[in-house]
Parts: sequence; structure tokens; C-alpha cells
Amino acid sequence: MSKFGVMVMGPAGAGKSTFCASLITHLQLNRRSAFYVNLDPAAETFEHSPDLDIRDLISLEDVMEEMGLGPNGGLIYCFEFLMENLDFLTDALDSLTEEYLIIFDMPGQIELYTHVPILPALVRFLTRTGSLDIRLCAAYLLEATFVVDRAKFFAGTLSAMSAMIMLEVPHINILSKMDLVKDQVRKKDLKRFINPDSGLLDDDPADVARRAVEGKNALEEQEEDATADPQDKDTLMRGSGFRKLNKAVAGLIENFSMISYLKLDVQDEDSVGAILSYIDDCIQYHEAQEPRELKEEEFDEMDQ
Repeated sequence: MSKFGVMVMGPAGAGKSTFCASLITHLQLNRRSAFYVNLDPAAETFEHSPDLDIRDLISLEDVMEEMGLGPNGGLIYCFEFLMENLDFLTDALDSLTEEYLIIFDMPGQIELYTHVPILPALVRFLTRTGSLDIRLCAAYLLEATFVVDRAKFFAGTLSAMSAMIMLEVPHINILSKMDLVKDQVRKKDLKRFINPDSGLLDDDPADVARRAVEGKNALEEQEEDATADPQDKDTLMRGSGFRKLNKAVAGLIENFSMISYLKLDVQDEDSVGAILSYIDDCIQYHEAQEPRELKEEEFDEMDQ
């Protein structure tokens, strides 16, 4: 009999553990069972105590101390160790029934989702028929404040697309912490971030303002790029070469046409419930259920 699960991922600071806590609270209020699995060996505090904690098997602090590794290398070592001791997961999860939603709280190191093959191997193990056979959905969180820096937003979106391609499971992308951008982004502009539009880089307010202050045209900027010191990071990061790179990234994302975002405000019970309905739809928890429409947020309509 299949089990059901969601793997909550995203960069550090995206609000993964906070979302997990809100999701568990929502499930409990609706008389649904949750099984909380912490797979972050560097985690310290939780609103809900994990039912299964990787730190009982191995912790990042111990690895760094005993192996002399840094945080990133230590984290990869922890996951390699987990892959060698998969009974740790099997023993705890095998007895769970289909009534449970298994919530995997993942670490924030991006390399796990982009080019290191450990996580895809773990996903294959969790979803394999005849083993745990978990109907798994990936939920990738990106902090909504990324929309203020458009180049940063497309970099985060590229990471989300990389995770989708790497993991090969049903996938939803979420803009978290929506309450932080209500006064910074116009509603009509936000819709262009929900379905990423490469044209966002053409009318970036920060870029327009910078050009107005510096009083430079495109030709002058190209000449400055040609004579810039390669060690001068600030000059390179605002030059035409950097903008061309961002345009190429945005164009790649638009051409693949794989990414769209759901909006999340963990302080809003309806928002958490709507996200859960999309998760349930991905894993076919209720075969006849349709995802709930996300409540329209109230954003500043004034021009910036």
C-alpha cells in the first residue's frame, strides 16, 4: 500500500522549517496525521519535535569536528552516511499507513539539489515500488524577497528548475514569506514573477534608477566593461556582461517553461491549506480532489 510524502526543499533562509511547522499544525487542526522527518543534520530548533531525526544517526557538528570538514563537505558526508544506513529510514517509515503525510524537512545547501547525485538516489529509494513506495511530491521554497532583486530571483528560479530536473518527481514551487513584500511589489508586477517573465530584466527599477544616477548610456557602459579591473567585483556586477548573463539565464528558464510559483503566507491558515491541496493533488491523496484556488493577496497598487 502506498504512503504519501512531501519533501520540503529550498535555499537557506527560505522558511522551510517554518512551513513544515505550519503544515503540521494545519494537518492536526483538520484531524490528519503527520510524520515529521528532519533530514537537516545542522538543524537546532523546531516548533514541532521531529518523529525521526537524522541527528540521531549523524550530526553535522560531529562530522566537522571528527573529519575536519567544512559545512558543505560535512553535509554531503552526512547524506552519504545516510545512504549507507537506509535502514534508519525504513525501520521508522515502513509501518506508517496511508493516513499519514510524511514531511521531509531538508537542509538548505543548494548543491544537494543541483549537481550532487545523492538526493536523486534518496528519492528513488523512497519512491521505489516494493520498498517504501512513497508517493512523493517536492515542494521548493524561494523567499519572496528575491523578487526585489530580479537577477537574484532568476538565479533562485534556475536552482528550482535544476531541482525539478534532477529529482524527477511531481514538483511545486512556492514563494514563501509573501507578507514581507506586500508593500514593495505592485500586484500587476507580482503576476510576472508567478510565471517568470524574462522581460522583468528589461524594466528592472533598480537598473533604471542606477543608469539615471550615473548618467551613462549603453555604449559608455560597454567601454567601461572593456577597461574594468577583473578584480573589481562591484563594477563587473553592474556591467553589461553581467546583464547579458542574467538575460541568458532568464531566457533559458522561459524556454523550458517549467516554472510557476504558488504564493505562501504561513500566518494565513487559508494560504497553508491551499498549498496543502496542491500537494495532495500531486501525490493523489484524494483522487477526486481538485486543488483549491489560492486567495488573492492584497498588494500595493501604487507606483514605486
